[in-house]
Amino acid sequence: MHKYELMVILDPTIEEKTVSPSLDKFLNVIRNAKGTIDNVDLWGRRRLAYEIAKHKEGIYAVVNMTCTSEAVLELDRQLKISEAVLRTKVLRAEEAIVKIVPVEVPDFSKSEDSPRKGPRKSAPRKSE
Repeated sequence: MHKYELMVILDPTIEEKTVSPSLDKFLNVIRNAKGTIDNVDLWGRRRLAYEIAKHKEGIYAVVNMTCTSEAVLELDRQLKISEAVLRTKVLRAEEAIVKIVPVEVPDFSKSEDSPRKGPRKSAPRKSE
């Protein structure tokens, strides 16, 4: 089993009090597959960066869960079928963490392997 993060953007025309029960209905796929729902974070109504299906707003929800990959595929399939869901994105939690590794940049000013030796020459100009 792996840890996953699911972001769902729901249709803004549905009532906000029905968001949690309808999302819980979808999450039963994970529970039935012996997975666990670690956290459900409802962000509420937010403005979209661009229109999706002629909607300028959406209701955002982020779910952290632990389950098998088959359960996540089934959940994503069911969410895409639903008309109340505008967009979904599923990530493995390990992939969501960005690792920053410093890159060593060679100092060409002190070495003889400098790509530029001597002053820069410009191309001759054409006279009219």
